[in-house]
Amino acid sequence: MAASHWSGPVVSENGFQNGASSIEAITAGKTLTSADNGKTFILSDAASGDITLPAVATNAGFQVKVICGFAITSASAVISAEGDNMEGAMMVASTVVDVDNVDQINFVQTAENIGDWVTVVSDGTYWYVDGRALTTGALTTTDA
Repeated sequence: MAASHWSGPVVSENGFQNGASSIEAITAGKTLTSADNGKTFILSDAASGDITLPAVATNAGFQVKVICGFAITSASAVISAEGDNMEGAMMVASTVVDVDNVDQINFVQTAENIGDWVTVVSDGTYWYVDGRALTTGALTTTDA
C-alpha cells in the first residue's frame, strides 16, 4: 500500500489549526470572517482594539481563541455582531462569571494578565464562551 501525504493545515480534534499560520497578532480592531475559523488571536499591542465576531447564524462550528499578550492600555473586547447571544461561563480569579445573553466579553486594562484568554464557539444560534483570567475584574461581560 502506498503512503499517504498531507500538505494542508493540520486540524486537531477540537477544530483548531496547528502551526504558525493559525496564530495572528492583533494590534488594531478586527472584524472576523468565516476564513478566521480555528485561529488564535493574540492581543499584541497596548491598544489592541475590539474583535468583532462574524454572524452567528451563518457560522455554525466557527471557533476562535483570543489571548491577552500585552499589558493593554485601553479595554479590548470580543464582540458579537448581532448582540445578546453569548452564553457560557468564565473563571476569573477563582470565581465563576456567568455569561448570560450578553453581547461582548471585555479584557479590562490594568486588571488583565498576559495569558488571560477567551474561547468562543458558534452552534448557529449562540456564541458559547469559556475563559480564564488571573485577576479579579480582568474579564467582564457587557449587555448593551
